[in-house]
Amino acid sequence: MLEVALRHRFGHDGFALDLAFTALGVGVTALFGPSGCGKSTILAVVAGLLRPGEGRVVLDGTALIDTGRGVVVPPERRRCAVVFQDARLFPHLSVETNLRYGLRRAPPGAVGPGFEEVVALLGIGHLLGRRPARLSGGERQRVALGRALLARPRLLLMDEPLAALDADRRGEVLPFLAQLRATARLPILYVTHALEEVDALADHLVLLESGRLVAEGAVEDLSLWTDLPLAARRDAGAVLPCTVVGHDPSRGLTRLAFAGGELTLPLREEPPGTRARVRLRARDVAVATEMPRGLSTQNLLPAVLTAIGEAPSPHEAFLRLQIGPSLLLSRVTRDSIQRLALKPGMPVWAVLKAVTFDRAGAAASRHDTAASSPDQDADRFSETAA
Repeated sequence: MLEVALRHRFGHDGFALDLAFTALGVGVTALFGPSGCGKSTILAVVAGLLRPGEGRVVLDGTALIDTGRGVVVPPERRRCAVVFQDARLFPHLSVETNLRYGLRRAPPGAVGPGFEEVVALLGIGHLLGRRPARLSGGERQRVALGRALLARPRLLLMDEPLAALDADRRGEVLPFLAQLRATARLPILYVTHALEEVDALADHLVLLESGRLVAEGAVEDLSLWTDLPLAARRDAGAVLPCTVVGHDPSRGLTRLAFAGGELTLPLREEPPGTRARVRLRARDVAVATEMPRGLSTQNLLPAVLTAIGEAPSPHEAFLRLQIGPSLLLSRVTRDSIQRLALKPGMPVWAVLKAVTFDRAGAAASRHDTAASSPDQDADRFSETAA
């Protein structure tokens, strides 16, 4: 487990950081927020690249820095491997030599994946003889990740590793990050301002704004909080863990099960048993007071309207819908609420117009992990509900 408590100011009237949070002992904790909110500063403090005015960082009970007690562990002794936006590979060395440099930095006796295991995990065996200049951006990031893993760190720090890549290259790297999340038994602190990466990778979300902690918790839980900045996004909505339960090739359909119901999508290739997250965007969930007929979508789910909440627009509202133990959000106009006389406690039908299914999450789930979902990108896309 990683415990972080920091106070730091840049200059007399400069940007100030004042927050505390706890990251998971295993899995991905995402630091999420707009550019300039302090995400990379936190990573720099944890890595030992910046000494805060006041702070305490404790990894598995060992203080990496504690300004109150005068404890400052040098960066090279913290065993924190960092993957930056730019891969920072040695340009004069081959991919194999770059990787083995990481292995040489591993402390004697440190437990971790071997060279062949990392190469296989990241799919870079065919690149070993190349120099970095002959790699694509996505390939360079995979090699940088491999070098970091081979150093056998206690903590992996990733500072927006996909931010410098175009959509195709992100789609190339994201499935490998999802596989890493499934197989690496170490904590990963992941900095991003891209919600699709949070959906695809994060187990725990730390939401930041202007150097302050806004909220922290499971991705699925925070996706339902309509009073957070996330609710103002067009892709705001509930994130549901699902499992592929079957295919009907003759009809071109795939069925996903979630706690409380099933979803139907256009036919997919993931085998039954594959787990993934789907994002049900609030703007893609309509409600009806009677069972609709004559619709193209088959995703009509009986629900109970449990609450009506404020939305960022004064002309809209969020409806909280309960389907069994699962909760969804629907974003509707105030006019719709009046016309349909919607009130908490009413039975309604949730009409799902689209479902965002994550490819990266599906790839990771084959290694026994739950996954996630983003917006229309190479690694994720929105499907019109069947």
